[in-house]
Amino acid sequence: MKGVTYWQYHPFLPLDRQAETLLPYIARIAPTRFGARLEWFDRGYGGGHTLCFRRHRGESPMEEVALAGPEAVLDGLAEECDYEMFVRRDGAEGKSMLRLFRTGFVPGDAVVHYLHPLDDAYAFSGKALCSPSIAILPSGRFVVSMDLFAGRRPQNLTLLYYSDDQGATWHYLNDLFPCYWGKLFVHRGRLHMLAHAAEYGDLLIGASDDEGATWTAPTPIFRGSGMFCASGPHKAPMPVIEHGGRLCTAIDFGSWEADRGHGQGMLSIDAGSDLLKADNWALSDSFLRYDPSWPGAVVGQSSGALEGNMVVSPKGELINMLRYQINDAQPNHGRAIQLLADADRPEKPLAFLRIVEMNGGSNSKFQLRQDPATKKYFAICSEYVDGMPNSMRSVLSLAASDDLISWKIVKRLVDYRHLPPGDTGFQYCDFQFNGEDIVFVCRTAFNRPRNYHDANYTTFHIIKNFHSLA
Repeated sequence: MKGVTYWQYHPFLPLDRQAETLLPYIARIAPTRFGARLEWFDRGYGGGHTLCFRRHRGESPMEEVALAGPEAVLDGLAEECDYEMFVRRDGAEGKSMLRLFRTGFVPGDAVVHYLHPLDDAYAFSGKALCSPSIAILPSGRFVVSMDLFAGRRPQNLTLLYYSDDQGATWHYLNDLFPCYWGKLFVHRGRLHMLAHAAEYGDLLIGASDDEGATWTAPTPIFRGSGMFCASGPHKAPMPVIEHGGRLCTAIDFGSWEADRGHGQGMLSIDAGSDLLKADNWALSDSFLRYDPSWPGAVVGQSSGALEGNMVVSPKGELINMLRYQINDAQPNHGRAIQLLADADRPEKPLAFLRIVEMNGGSNSKFQLRQDPATKKYFAICSEYVDGMPNSMRSVLSLAASDDLISWKIVKRLVDYRHLPPGDTGFQYCDFQFNGEDIVFVCRTAFNRPRNYHDANYTTFHIIKNFHSLA
């Protein structure tokens, strides 16, 4: 077994399971209301294959479908039922691991990938699909990433998928390992991934010159603790923007267990420099911690800010706009925090700017971007609706602003407040402008997930003609 000098795997499996990479492998599952679509491959055998399936934990014999290519469609199954399946070689030893799926409707324009709560395919990293990110490449290809989350698990695997038809169909690309909290972005025509090795692990960056098929070995930018119980850098898939000749993105530092919150900073680099060279990057000299005496602060307990969006104001200010953690305060929703960065001195610590009213700005990650055509600001967020628990994530909405201060909900994108809030979540979206449309991917918990937080779907959505909404 040789050492590796790359980041991508097809697929990744731990060292003691390498023999399984030459067995049939189910790489993508997309349940439908009465069936499922799946994608599979087998690099160790050139003969025929059969898909075997039945009700999960059923006693009936497996039903069999001959496979003619790398994709298959099951239809005519019972709605809202759990099934198990595997791909078997014909005339030879070898089959894939058992995979699970649940039929049923799910909101969105397409399912990028699905993971049943009891499916152990990625259990060496996590058990839920989280941290979705989307990039649009110069060719028009969409590339989407998602990581594997579970509390107190390693959390170090990311899956990549692509679409060459504007999101109508999706295909498995590869895995990145170690990779967590990854953000895909394109800079000067080159696809990059900014991520962590694990939760609070080393901050990494890598690049691909062939639309995500192969990747450079990741470059460590800053070291982390690599443990959920110790402080380290925290970087969700937040926007990477260019301003004043630099690429800028928000970053946090802390942990829920050790610090009960996080401080805020900015990570940046000269836009013309080599992004894969660690000493080209600059980080705030210190991280700004939340101060309950800030003007406009809520009354009561708050763990402060998290998961910021770097954005340029109409006045040219470089601002980090963040979710405000106020579940147990008064008011307990409808606020966001803005911190000021110094574009000319990127290592200068952030400074408090203001707290603004924003429905969807509290208690859950939101993402905002400035539309290059109209210069308006748009955010996809978890909207608070009267009578709902303030931590509920079952209403996903599009908000708009002219000035980053006054915000208005302009469209409800998904509304399932009638379902149990503990089992329903549309959250942590990442979006891109695509002509007259907005395309986004969502961490979706629906149709019997483990809970609202631990998503079983990564779904793709299109907001048509979004300019007309503002």
